[in-house]
Amino acid sequence: MFKGSLPALVTPFTPDGELDLDTLKKLVEWHIDQGSHGLVPVGTTGESPTLTHDEHRLVIEEVVRAVDGRIPVIAGAGSNSTREGIGLIRHAAEVGADAALVVTPYYNKPTQAGLIAHYTALAEASDLPIIIYNIPGRSVVDMTPETMGELAKLPTIIGVKDATGKLERVSQQRITCGHDFVQLSGEDGTALGFNAHGGVGCISVTANVAPKLCAEFQEATLAGDYAKALEYQDRLMPLHVAIFVEPGLVGAKYAMSRLGLCDERVRLPLVPLTDPTRRLIDAALDHAGLI
Repeated sequence: MFKGSLPALVTPFTPDGELDLDTLKKLVEWHIDQGSHGLVPVGTTGESPTLTHDEHRLVIEEVVRAVDGRIPVIAGAGSNSTREGIGLIRHAAEVGADAALVVTPYYNKPTQAGLIAHYTALAEASDLPIIIYNIPGRSVVDMTPETMGELAKLPTIIGVKDATGKLERVSQQRITCGHDFVQLSGEDGTALGFNAHGGVGCISVTANVAPKLCAEFQEATLAGDYAKALEYQDRLMPLHVAIFVEPGLVGAKYAMSRLGLCDERVRLPLVPLTDPTRRLIDAALDHAGLI
C-alpha cells in the first residue's frame, strides 16, 4: 500500500502567514492528477515545527478529506514527547489517515531502550500503522537496525522512512525486520540506490515540485527498469541538489512558486532564499524541463 513517490507535502500559507487551505486542496488534486502514490502532510517539509497543534490537526483533516481515499495519506505525527505523540496518532486515526509517520525523538536523545519504549507506547495507543522516521541529522538519534528489528515485531510498526544516507541500511534492515517491512527513502538523491537495495519508494521533497517525474522514476525502479530510472535520475539530480542548498522546504516552496503552485512564504526562523540559490533552482527547473 505504501510505495512509490510520496510527496512530503508543503503547507502553503497566505501572504499574511496563515494557512492557505484552498491552495492546499488544489495541491492535493494536482498531486493525484500527476500520479503521486500517496501524500505525507505535516512532516518537517510541511513546517510542523512552526504550526500550532490546531493547525497541525487541521491540515491533516483537510488533506484526508480532499484525498477521499484515492491515495494513501501518511500523517506526520512525531514528537519528542511520547504523550504528545500518542495524541497526534490518535487524532490521525480518528480523521481517517492511513498511517502515521513518527520521527525518532529529537533533542532529548533517548537511548535505544528509550526508542523501543517510545514506539511501543505509540503502537499500543492505536491500531494505526506506524512508519518510523530515522533521520539522525535532525534528531541526533540513530535507530540501529537491531532496534528497528525489535520494533518490527509489533504488528502496527510496518516500515521506515530512512534518511540516514547509508544505503547498506536497507539490506541490514531486510535482515532484522524482514522483507515485507516497508522501507522508504528519505533522501531524493539516493532513492535510486535505495530501491536497488530493496526499498520500495521515497517520501520526497522534490516530488512537491516534479511529482510526475518522481512518480515515473519510482515506477521504473519498482518495475526493475533501472536504465530508464537512471534517465530520470539524471534529469532530476540538479533539482535534488539545488532544493537543499538552503533548507529544503524553502527551496521547494520557491520552486513551486515559479510554477505558479503556491506562495513561497515560510515561517520564521526560516527565511526566503538568497538570490544565488534562486538562480540554481531556476537552472535545475530548466534542466528538468519544468520551465
